[in-house]
Amino acid sequence: MPAGASRNRLSIASIMPLHRIGALTAICLIAPPLHAESSVVVTLSSVGDRIHSQNPDLAAARMRIREAVGRANQSGRLPNPEIETSFEHNTAFREGRIEIGFSQRFPATDRLRLEKELSATEIQAAEAEVREVERGIASAARQSVVKILAVRERRNLLKQQVDLANQFTAFLTEVAAKGEGSSIDAGQAKLEANSLALEIRQIAAGEIALLGELKPLLGMKPGDSLVVSGSLPVAELPAASSDPSRRPDYQISRLEEKAAAQGVAIEQSKRREDIEGGLFAAGERTEDAPNGYENEAVIGVRFKFPLPFWNKNEGAIQEAEARKLRKQKERSALAANIGLEAEAARAEMKQWADILREIQDTLLPLAEEQATLAETTYRNGQGEIQSVLRSREKRLELAASRLDALREFHLARVRHDAALGKP
Repeated sequence: MPAGASRNRLSIASIMPLHRIGALTAICLIAPPLHAESSVVVTLSSVGDRIHSQNPDLAAARMRIREAVGRANQSGRLPNPEIETSFEHNTAFREGRIEIGFSQRFPATDRLRLEKELSATEIQAAEAEVREVERGIASAARQSVVKILAVRERRNLLKQQVDLANQFTAFLTEVAAKGEGSSIDAGQAKLEANSLALEIRQIAAGEIALLGELKPLLGMKPGDSLVVSGSLPVAELPAASSDPSRRPDYQISRLEEKAAAQGVAIEQSKRREDIEGGLFAAGERTEDAPNGYENEAVIGVRFKFPLPFWNKNEGAIQEAEARKLRKQKERSALAANIGLEAEAARAEMKQWADILREIQDTLLPLAEEQATLAETTYRNGQGEIQSVLRSREKRLELAASRLDALREFHLARVRHDAALGKP
């Protein structure tokens, strides 16, 4: 250590007491680093909770409920009352009349109550629309998580294959160095190991892209790190079901049908227009010759009743009834589509489960046996390196096919659960 550095250290110690130096060191050790990135950890089962609480699109969709509540607060109200005034006089300004009136319009039917009921239905529909937005976002996020977990398992599989390839390469290199084997075989084995290592890097790049697609769905900020934990569950077929009542879009369709029926009642109530009633007070000054002028006060009640001669709202009623029928047919069609969607997803799951079972129970054990036999035969000097490489390639291909089948099974499972509206 340079002498100057030693002197500087002694001078600092002489200026600052030892107990303060120890306290400062402890603070530096426990203080969080500047610009620390926050980390988000999600699993296949917890990603829905994260979306429910953090997704910005879902937070924006919740404003639809507040909009519907605002419309409900405005609906079903009487129009504002009106005040009328009038003033008249003769040309000499000796006689005149002044009048002040108050009037209010009232519906002749129960239209205001019907409008309140329609607004309550619209609030329920807005809540279902928010759940539908959440269903779509959660389904997309779960599919991304499934793909990430599958990519990670594929990468782990390749790492195992690279370790085996490196061990085999080391064996061939050692044998070739002793003059008991071919250096060409060692080079081919090394090429295989390097090719697998390159494939791992390509898969890692694909995983980064999938994480980039998932982060916006989770409401993450730039610079935040994302960790997807867990692994793909065992493939198990769910119970067959086609009940559409849990789907938010089906609930929306049913509420829209209800709102259309309420709309028919509202249009029918508009066949009779509002009644207007009011009070008025007037003061009048007239000349009664030859007796002079007289002042007179008048108080009265005024009513207006519309006569339904030309407009009975027939066209609006016809339109509302047609809308009601359309909503009924749309709900029936949606229920059938939901059943078909769930049925197709479950049938796909069954096919992938059968393929997965065949690979795991039959093909992979056979490939393991053939790979082990080919390597043992080559080590004993009775086989060719090409047989070993082909058997290894086939085993890796089957293992990758098993992962693909498991991935596709769970992607179909996500679609199946989303089709039935499961959280």
